[in-house]
Amino acid sequence: MSSGFGLNGGPSRCFPFWQEVLACYVVNTTSDDDSGKRKCAPVLEDYYECLHHKKEATRVRALQAAYRKAEAANPRDDAPKAGQIRNLGLLDKGDDTKTVLGK
Repeated sequence: MSSGFGLNGGPSRCFPFWQEVLACYVVNTTSDDDSGKRKCAPVLEDYYECLHHKKEATRVRALQAAYRKAEAANPRDDAPKAGQIRNLGLLDKGDDTKTVLGK
């Protein structure tokens, strides 16, 4: 929040970014001329990213898509077969029992 108070009473996570935006506006603008706001665009962009995480979410989606594409293009050669999966003892339970008991 731009007020500076977070949910737990302390400063919010984006409050330092908001202070940078305000400092930029104070330094680069006057009451007569506000053309200096263009200089504050990168700082304002950082503040919006802190609030909404849009760039981060876009990067995460791109990485996940690339990972899924690479996994689909190169299937595992050593992937276990359905009969080999016995972690829960659901498949071929009788054979596992015979193996464990030695019968």
